[in-house]
Amino acid sequence: MGPAPSRSALDFFPASRDLVSLRSAAAGCEGCDLYLAATRTVFGEGDPGAAVMLVGEQPGDEEDVEGRPFVGPASRELDEALQRAGLDRSSVWVTNVVKHFKNVPRGARRMHVKPSMLEVRACRPWLDAEIELVEPDVVVLLGATAAQAVLGRSFRMTRSRGEWAAFDGRRALATWHPSAILRAPEREDRHRMRAELAEDLSKVAAALAGGTRGP
Repeated sequence: MGPAPSRSALDFFPASRDLVSLRSAAAGCEGCDLYLAATRTVFGEGDPGAAVMLVGEQPGDEEDVEGRPFVGPASRELDEALQRAGLDRSSVWVTNVVKHFKNVPRGARRMHVKPSMLEVRACRPWLDAEIELVEPDVVVLLGATAAQAVLGRSFRMTRSRGEWAAFDGRRALATWHPSAILRAPEREDRHRMRAELAEDLSKVAAALAGGTRGP
């Protein structure tokens, strides 16, 4: 698992464990140094009783500015895939493993930097609390960083994308992050990944319709 962080989100947890209190407390989180270069904490949002939780890596530049997860081009990709799968964005909970935007300035732009595992572990209590309170039947992990944070560092998207896994008594499934689709250099790759994301989300919709839990 690697070294434990010297401080973490737990140091900023409120006495009351509900989503409103957690969101408010997370706004002041300094559990790792990522808050120094970020505009704000980006907590999860959506249906607090959702059967599906979508978990990405971290907020991007637009999310950091707006303070909401999955906005901008990545949001449009996700919304289209959800629609193709027969899932409604308003009925799911969307969040990230890391709640601050890790970036480096490059001219007038801020470029995304992958968070370290130490930073992921420091921020993980927020995600664990979201899962505990929302109680989703299925956790969908968008991208390799989210998948490795939840399923273990040995996870490989190229090997296990779209496969069911057990996580804390519920189903988990990893698939492409919408931003990865946008970054793919070839049109054919973008088309394939887009179809695979929708296919994987369709598996989630079918599992919910079947009313089963566990892989």
